[in-house]
Amino acid sequence: QGQLVESGGGLVQAGGSLRLSCAASGSIFSINAMGWYRQAPAKQRELVARITRGGSTNYADSVKGRFTISRDNAKNTVYLQMNSLKPEDTAVYYCNIFPAMNRYWGQGTQVTVSS
Repeated sequence: QGQLVESGGGLVQAGGSLRLSCAASGSIFSINAMGWYRQAPAKQRELVARITRGGSTNYADSVKGRFTISRDNAKNTVYLQMNSLKPEDTAVYYCNIFPAMNRYWGQGTQVTVSS
């Protein structure tokens, strides 16, 4: 059994930046690719970015060039640096393994971007 805890969300103006963090228990982190996901109101949850154990990354087209996913294997933590934020980035952001498993969904962290 493992746990993922997201933090770092908040309210920011369009064009601003936020850095999200996800602390994972070692048993989850050490063997899995990790992903950041988001769910906007009345929309399906979507994958935003993912990173393999070795550091290879992949991004949704909507965030390419603005978001950067990274991981610190020593700290069992994955990050999402979000720059040039847009109102359409407003959502609850979650981390999970990739592919996601239902038992690892946490509370998420709210990101709100004002125009």
